[in-house]
Amino acid sequence: MDWSELQHRMAQQGYVAADDLSVALHLALSLQRPILLEGAAGVGKTEVAKVLADVLETRLIRLQCYEGLDAAQAIYEWNYQRQLLSIRAAAGSGETGSQIEDRLFTEEFLLERPLLAAIRQEKSPVLLIDEIDRADEEFEAYLLEVLADFQITVPELGTITAVTRPVVILTSNGTRDLSDALRRRCLYTYVEYPDAVAETEILRNRLPKVEAHLAAQIIGFVRKLREEELEKTPGVAEMLDFAAALMGLGVADLTNDPAVLQNTLTTLLKTQSDQAAITTEVAQRLAGRAA
Repeated sequence: MDWSELQHRMAQQGYVAADDLSVALHLALSLQRPILLEGAAGVGKTEVAKVLADVLETRLIRLQCYEGLDAAQAIYEWNYQRQLLSIRAAAGSGETGSQIEDRLFTEEFLLERPLLAAIRQEKSPVLLIDEIDRADEEFEAYLLEVLADFQITVPELGTITAVTRPVVILTSNGTRDLSDALRRRCLYTYVEYPDAVAETEILRNRLPKVEAHLAAQIIGFVRKLREEELEKTPGVAEMLDFAAALMGLGVADLTNDPAVLQNTLTTLLKTQSDQAAITTEVAQRLAGRAA
């Protein structure tokens, strides 16, 4: 399928992708190259992988990165508890040490982690390496080897080569600079917050019963709120939570009840300082501008 069909099929799954993102994803699929999606938290980078897996009707395998992530947690490890039980059982039956060792390091005791699981699927999965910027540089360097050859060496079993090549999507919130080597191996696109038209379409797709007037107010309010000096800018997911909360409370207009509007800001503002900064007066000002 071409990029416009991909864009259309993603929209059917509820994700409104900009043209540049759709083209980048199409090229990643066509060239079988990893793609790095960079952008602020909350713009929908992780959702891209979820929706793409639905479009391709394949499995999504997610590796959530964090500081201190190592190969055992990302690739494979041995099931030590089962191995210990097996050793005890074998000792009671009189097996020799070499016989026990040969059986311990087999597939039976191997625990697949996301990277190993991704290269052993019969149908190409979508491999989401989420927030790669949270992992340290040592893990990033190891990841380069996996992405280069799509094979993993398990010393006790040998080299495991990919059965199928996964569709690899890496995301980054820009908390640290990624290496040039990683960037060279990936296609790249920066994911912006959707414009007002696209965000309205997202809202109508997810909450089709929202009234047009309220939808316009919600989008206007959230976009104005993003212009404020906040610790955590509300993303698309927060916008949808905000809309659902308003609808659930029967709100038809943001300017009707300042107290209700202020209470629903818990869906948008996720730190104490942000909630303190957006007072009832500020919220009403933003609501008035949104109207």
